[in-house]
Amino acid sequence: MTAKRTGNGGTFSGIGSQVDIKGLTRDRPWLLPSNRKIRHLEGISLRNLSLSRPSAQVQQSKTADDEALPTSLITPTKALSLRERKLEHSRSSNDLRTPPKSRKILNSSNANDRLSTDAGKVRPVKGKIRRRSTLDWTSAPPQVRQKKLEDAASSRLADTWFSLHCQGTNEPVYVSEMVEKAMNFDFRFFDLNIYGPCITRRDQLTIKFWARTGSQQEYKLVLELEVHFRSLQYIGKSLENFHHPLPRNCVLLHLSDGIYTSFTDLPLDEPVFANPTGPRNAQSAQSTSTFDELMRLSNLDDCIQDALATREKVTSQINSILEKQKKDRELIQSAAQAQDSWTSSKRAVSTAQRQIRAAQTRRSELQTSLQARRNAIRSGTSSQEKSQSHLVSARINLTDDVSLLKETRSGLTGQVRRVCEDLLQVYPIEPIPKKALAFTILGLPLPNATSPSLDPGTTAAALGYAAHVTHVLSLYLSIHLPYPITPCGSSSTIYDPISVSLQSEAARTFPLSQKGAVTYRFEYGVFLLNSDIESLMSRQGIKIVDLRHTLPNLKYLLTVLTSGRGELPERKGGRTGLETMSREGSPVGKLYPRDHGSGEEANGSLTKAVLKRKKSTSRLQSPLGRESGHVLNQVQ
Repeated sequence: MTAKRTGNGGTFSGIGSQVDIKGLTRDRPWLLPSNRKIRHLEGISLRNLSLSRPSAQVQQSKTADDEALPTSLITPTKALSLRERKLEHSRSSNDLRTPPKSRKILNSSNANDRLSTDAGKVRPVKGKIRRRSTLDWTSAPPQVRQKKLEDAASSRLADTWFSLHCQGTNEPVYVSEMVEKAMNFDFRFFDLNIYGPCITRRDQLTIKFWARTGSQQEYKLVLELEVHFRSLQYIGKSLENFHHPLPRNCVLLHLSDGIYTSFTDLPLDEPVFANPTGPRNAQSAQSTSTFDELMRLSNLDDCIQDALATREKVTSQINSILEKQKKDRELIQSAAQAQDSWTSSKRAVSTAQRQIRAAQTRRSELQTSLQARRNAIRSGTSSQEKSQSHLVSARINLTDDVSLLKETRSGLTGQVRRVCEDLLQVYPIEPIPKKALAFTILGLPLPNATSPSLDPGTTAAALGYAAHVTHVLSLYLSIHLPYPITPCGSSSTIYDPISVSLQSEAARTFPLSQKGAVTYRFEYGVFLLNSDIESLMSRQGIKIVDLRHTLPNLKYLLTVLTSGRGELPERKGGRTGLETMSREGSPVGKLYPRDHGSGEEANGSLTKAVLKRKKSTSRLQSPLGRESGHVLNQVQ
């Protein structure tokens, strides 16, 4: 936009800014007065809060200073002092008006006591006019001055908030937050577009400010302002470059294009200057446009009129064409809508067909599954009926098997007692008199710890007997030894399959004889033998006191195994009976080959019991029978 020169000499450029006569750029509002609405309001500020209204006397009177005093009239003394240009300190600072007492003195003075002045006024000479001094205030300590300043400021500070009201609404449109203890308030910005067009499109608004001081308990209405957005006065984008003093209780409105206020006592932006050459003569000749410029302007006007006429003609032609083709356009539009409807219907039909096919497939799968379940239910019902028929006989067989198991266990316990008694007779372990925890096996002493004073051959023979007893007990009791023993008299060995550091088989085999062997390997072999004895004792529920006591631990184990009530049972069947028992789960028959009798009569009852158990097991073929067999195994 080109610049236009004004009559005052100022220049305006652009729409949003202007340059004043001093060459400074100032902001201009973007919104026209007729376009300002409530929706453009974004925030409100309050400056120079005042809770007390000025009295009429103070407003109408002059400013109280030294020139207002009757004693400040022009006198010869004052004129002399002014000629000398000597400045003196004024002892008055706030109110120099004449007090009532001085007025009485002045009124009671006669004309002889007065001095005439050059202006025809008189100056009183009697009576001393009181002046308020502030020297004490200026020389007071900082604490006192700070206290006076705080008291003066606290009377002007207040807690303030505002509310917005529109005509026709009982409730306020917006209520702001409360700002505490301030004179200049910058409230939080807000958005009024949420209240709808019935509120945001109005151009009038009522603002009510409520405040209270520290001594008050309730808020009081201190300012009620009715705002007409068309009559607002623009200030600028911000208050940084605005140096005009604001009046008391000045309300600043923050609109979307700048800050506005409602007072009208600001100075004019472009001051009017007097014409230095004086008024112009109305009859003097004035310059005007040339003939060529007027012709060009006339041609331009003709072109504009032709363009407007052409535009109207084209518009009428277009409207007539549209009216003629209205039916055709409606037909084309209806055809397009029908095509879209047919396409969507076809798509919906294909989707429904796919869903029907999927539902049919699902129905056939469910029917097949239901038929399979019915067949399974029929077969399960038939099996349950068959199992119910065998339930009574299975319970009877279970009772017989439990009683047979108890008899077998009691018989096995008795045989173990008898075998251990025989072992004590074959390898008697007797204590050495007058020595604590010292025992002999077959008359050969075996110390609890290796001692170099004993004969190595005697120690090796005793260890061989102890190793043989341990090996036989593991077989009779069906207990696996962690370290297998190879009994061979005084040349017995023991094997260590657990240690990881040993690589070869020869390194894992340790002798139980000290002769011709390394000492640490012999001692480790004795340790392994004691560990096997500890394993046998722990399986019988016996606690060991010391691992190094070989013969005492072995004697304690045999004593516990031979303990029991009643007489020892007789040997049944000799070697054949023991072999039969080993086939049924007991390893005793393979380990005691002394008796070579037939033993058929003695073993008859055991054979019959085993055959009876096999028959009962063969009968448990149904699901219920298998369940009974599982219960029987748990009892075993």
